[in-house]
Parts: sequence; structure tokens; C-alpha cells
Amino acid sequence: MPSGKTRVGWRIVREQQEIIRNGAIFYRPHRHARDLKGKTVILVDDGITTGATMKVAVWVARAAGAIQVVVAIPVAALFSVRELEDEADQVVCLDTPEYFYAVGQAYQTFDQVSDEEVCNILGTNA
Repeated sequence: MPSGKTRVGWRIVREQQEIIRNGAIFYRPHRHARDLKGKTVILVDDGITTGATMKVAVWVARAAGAIQVVVAIPVAALFSVRELEDEADQVVCLDTPEYFYAVGQAYQTFDQVSDEEVCNILGTNA
């Protein structure tokens, strides 16, 4: 699971695992997770502040047998990128602003996507 270098507390890890598990059930109610054994997995997010959710996603992909895990993000806090570099095989981040407060500061418009919109895109029912 996590490396000894991570500073994310186990409580946060458990919370993030539960969020990911619930999201998978909600967004993919009739589909099982894909087989990741021997595959390269690219994990994408719109930006990262703490990196807690992405770290758990990396650990989940590894536990599922991914041979390589790449994290791709347009913007993130520099300390989070450095911590993710200890977890993932590669981290691609386009910008690490010196004064980073939140992901939304990097976007002109940063509206939340509703669960209904996500389900429509995925072809599931909310």
C-alpha cells in the first residue's frame, strides 16, 4: 500500500478509499472495474491541492495489478506533486504556481459537474 515516505494519515486514506468505493458503485452500478493487471494506468484530475485522493487512486491501481501508474494534472501544489512522485511512476503537471491556494484559481470558470451530468456522460442513471 502506501510508501513509508507519505505523510497522509491513515484516517484520511480510509476516508478517501471509502469515497472512491462509493463513487465506483454510484457511477458504475452495473459495470465492474476493468482488469488492470499488466497495464499502464493514467490517472487524470483537473488539479490537486493535497493529493490525498490521487494517492489512494495510485495505490488502488497498483493493488489491481497495474504495471505502471502515470498521474496527469494541469495544475497542483508543488508539495503534492513531489509526494505523488514518490507514489506514481510518472507525474505530469503543467503548472505549480508559487502561491497555490485552490485548484479553481487556475481556471476562469470552475463550475462543479453534477452527479447527473457525470451519469449522463457515462451512460448510467443517477
